[in-house]
Amino acid sequence: MHLNVARHRSAVPRSLGGNGLRHRASALSPLSRRWNSSNHQPAQEPIIFSGIQPTGVPHLGNYLGALQPWVKMQQEAKEGTKLFFSIVDLHALTIPQEAAQLRKWRKEAFATLLAVGLDPKCSTIFYQSDVPAHTELMWILSTVASMGYLSRMTQWKSKLQLPDDATLDDSTARAQLRLGLFSYPVLQAADILIHRATHVPVGEDQRQHLEFSRYTANSFNHLYGPIFPIPEALISPAKRVMSLKEPTAKMSKSHADEKSRIILTDSPAEIRKKVKVALTDSEAGVTYDPVRRPGVSNLIEILGHLEGTTCEEIARDYHSTSLRALKEHVAERLVFHLSEIRERYNGLMADQTYLESVAQEGAEAARANSQVTMRQIRAAMGL
Repeated sequence: MHLNVARHRSAVPRSLGGNGLRHRASALSPLSRRWNSSNHQPAQEPIIFSGIQPTGVPHLGNYLGALQPWVKMQQEAKEGTKLFFSIVDLHALTIPQEAAQLRKWRKEAFATLLAVGLDPKCSTIFYQSDVPAHTELMWILSTVASMGYLSRMTQWKSKLQLPDDATLDDSTARAQLRLGLFSYPVLQAADILIHRATHVPVGEDQRQHLEFSRYTANSFNHLYGPIFPIPEALISPAKRVMSLKEPTAKMSKSHADEKSRIILTDSPAEIRKKVKVALTDSEAGVTYDPVRRPGVSNLIEILGHLEGTTCEEIARDYHSTSLRALKEHVAERLVFHLSEIRERYNGLMADQTYLESVAQEGAEAARANSQVTMRQIRAAMGL
């Protein structure tokens, strides 16, 4: 199903660089070869799934680490590949949310996915909560998911600020832990498996969650038959983008200082100001040394993402220049790179009718795909 967007041509996202999004005509050859060469899975067309939580407009780290690779996958996917990208709003409920704020954040996140270049003609883009099969499958997977495995996951421990070796025997953990947070990985597994995903683009820090999904899929298949493909991780090659004010920590919206992060819709003035005050050091010259000079190295890595070159090459080019000159160049590259995204985002947010129509179309497509899976599951389980 494809949405007719002829009346909203100005809001249709284009890929960065102004060339427009290409349909899935080119081969996703490395991915397809890896999948077809597996001894454990039947050959099939790839199905890619990934999601992002609704926390409003994403920051630069989200974009370079996840969203930009999603757009590249869309552009390079061969004909027949299915791509599903979701605003996983149910996951956001593990922390109490103010309704009006969450509603606003959902729309902002959805508009951003379109603004960065995801095309509803090529990818299914939807809100998780619009597809009830996600939570239906979560319950079914809960009947085979391992409590012991879940207790070893780091997600609930980090959210509660508990040590990695904390266990359910800890009275502090039991007092603070809620079932939704503890079973978060089961819903995450359902998100992936309901769409029969063969590949999941994730950051290195999410590998544990995908391993749980693979384990749970294997457990279900062992009991009820080969319903689920075992999803493979597509690890983003992008290095983490670190905080501008605390370069030993990952860029995050939870940091108290707003100048620690670049938001994709920041104005040119805001971008220049934030980069200008980014924490570096007092050493002269520019060198790439993430351990000894994390602040300078973070700026180099950001520039490497934007210019498509290595950090070592950038360090050589800027070796004899000042940190001020490096910051100015990083700021100007960010202003140039994000200007189209900001412009498209503003246009999309001004056309709520178009946004809602894309979300509705995506939900219908995602529901139809999920019901294929649920029919197989119900038949296998006797429901």
